[in-house]
Amino acid sequence: MKRFRRTYAFYLGLALLALLSGACPDQASGWRSALFPSDWTPAFTTAEGHFLHDFSYAGYRNGSETIPLKAGRPTVSVVDFGADPTGSADSTVAFQQAIDSLSPGGGIVTIPAGLYRCDDILTITTPGTVLRGAGPNSSRIYFTRSAGITSKGHITFRGNVQRETDIPFAEDGENRAHTIKVADAGSLAVGDEVSVGWVITDAFVEEHGMAGTWQAFNGQWRSFFRRTITEIDRAVAPHTITFDVPLRYPAKVRDAASLRRESGYLAECGIEHLGVATAVDWDAAWEERLNHAILMTNVKDCWIDNVASFESPNPAAGNDGFHLQCSGIKILDSKRVTVAGCSMQKPQNRGGGGSGYLYEISRVNEVLIRDCIAVGGRHNFIQNWDFGTSGCVFLRCNSSGGHALTSKIDPIGYPGFCEYHHSLATANLVDNCVIQDGWFGGNRNDWSSGAGHSVTQSVYWNTRGGGLLTSWQFGNGYIIGTEGMVVITAMIGDNARGTGPADYQEGINEGDALLPASLYSAQLTQRLALP
Repeated sequence: MKRFRRTYAFYLGLALLALLSGACPDQASGWRSALFPSDWTPAFTTAEGHFLHDFSYAGYRNGSETIPLKAGRPTVSVVDFGADPTGSADSTVAFQQAIDSLSPGGGIVTIPAGLYRCDDILTITTPGTVLRGAGPNSSRIYFTRSAGITSKGHITFRGNVQRETDIPFAEDGENRAHTIKVADAGSLAVGDEVSVGWVITDAFVEEHGMAGTWQAFNGQWRSFFRRTITEIDRAVAPHTITFDVPLRYPAKVRDAASLRRESGYLAECGIEHLGVATAVDWDAAWEERLNHAILMTNVKDCWIDNVASFESPNPAAGNDGFHLQCSGIKILDSKRVTVAGCSMQKPQNRGGGGSGYLYEISRVNEVLIRDCIAVGGRHNFIQNWDFGTSGCVFLRCNSSGGHALTSKIDPIGYPGFCEYHHSLATANLVDNCVIQDGWFGGNRNDWSSGAGHSVTQSVYWNTRGGGLLTSWQFGNGYIIGTEGMVVITAMIGDNARGTGPADYQEGINEGDALLPASLYSAQLTQRLALP
């Protein structure tokens, strides 16, 4: 606890220095970043080696389509299966029967206006299944289970991804490249889904200065990029494979870089227009960790739309105003997911070990979290655990009241910031967000089982809200266009160790005049306009 308090005191001291030395440039006219000129292309790189990744692939179907209405699909109502819209009786069985009735083809499970009580968890494993309420203030579910809920979701969408054997790279894969080379692509076909990764070798660890810190996954092959093959050229040697989304980090033969064909993602599922609550007895909430109101794991092309937490009516929760037992929404081992227009607030358990995270992404690619609100979590928006998160975008999100506790009897706690939490989250974007508390990324050293360098090549674009933005990214990181934020990039302190050079800054306190206001939206418009 003392260590945490010393750390945040250190941040606040740096924040004061940043405020005293900050300037307020003229905002009379709009300006463009030197890294995003009007003729920008994904290959654009400055003479100093600075560049912006193309973040436009984030979201449902790589951002190329809107979330579907699913009109004309088979539809069932939970009430027809006996769900009680007054909340007096347990509706778990009725909900699960309605969900299962749509197997194997999927469809829409409607949840009419009402307050429903579920005493156990719900699981969706059928592709094309959508849970649809009448609005988060009208259709509401409160969950009461607390025992045995660690590492579970109260509502879980679950695929079962399987990977085949390695196909090694014949040459190093280049950062930002759509193509890689293998000796023999004979077993592959256009449309195949693959995972691109490499072994966390001693050489890879040393290259990042993480000897003695990165240990949890050393010697293991880790998936970094989840891709679809769009073209194969066998007329050249080695064979050339083209992906739908570019690589976002060098993939080296030295580290046994390879691809593995995969299958088993749960696809085209969603949950929308619904209210959820999971708060329970205060002591019981602290007995379990890592549980989420909604969990999506091993999914692709799925969505969570217009879902909000609410104060639980569970009598065990008392009258303290809590919405959630532990955490809100988690996306795990997935790709191409959109979380839109959601609000997650007021968790009970905000202690260590993965609790109190309102929007969590882990080992995912091209996830879009847009127009979402987070209030009062330990870490409101967070990337967490392991290698392999890249290409994700937080767009027009609002974070406030982040607050961590050391235990259930801690009456004070300390500030809780949004953050990059674990092992080299690569090429992610915080875009046009209001951050009233803070966002952190840096060398977390031995915290969280040796997280070490937590982020690289990521961008804060047009950030506002008055919070504390602390960015110590491995190699290059980017802060472009802020308004009212306290920005810390000075290479001072243990969390900056080995992260040089200092992150690129441009347009500090000029965010109101930054053009375009959203990098993701501009890049998406440009990409979709291409022939």
